[in-house]
Amino acid sequence: MGAITYDMEVSSSIPPSRMFKAFVLEADILIPKILPQAIKSVEILKGDGGAGTIKLITFGEGSEYKSVKQRVDAIDKENFTYSYTVIEGDVLIGLFESISYHLKIVGTPEGGSICKNRSIYTTKGDAQVTEEEIKAGKEKASGMFKAIEAYLLANPDA
Repeated sequence: MGAITYDMEVSSSIPPSRMFKAFVLEADILIPKILPQAIKSVEILKGDGGAGTIKLITFGEGSEYKSVKQRVDAIDKENFTYSYTVIEGDVLIGLFESISYHLKIVGTPEGGSICKNRSIYTTKGDAQVTEEEIKAGKEKASGMFKAIEAYLLANPDA
């Protein structure tokens, strides 16, 4: 078993508190509304949204995957950090034991924010992963962040 770590940063003109609220705290409601082709629904199977919560995410019609279960590992609303792990689902494509994400949204001098994301892919056995497979996942995450940013810009009261 090995671990592959990737870091990614996406900038936004939205302040950190508002971006964290939309991208993390209200994501289960907002993302199916904004990107129904990507995420059809999010259901809490266990927990209250905090650490230890298990969620079932059902992907939309446009997705190559059906569903995934993820566990919330940590959430810090004051410091805008959020960690979760994909523990089950076809998104693991038989290659991964799990995929962990560690997200931190920090402010910029201009009043916007930068979303810093570290992804840790834990492979099964000696499975090999291509750069293209990882890149595809990073592009989807970046696209979701940008879609939420566009929604917030278009809806200043949201």
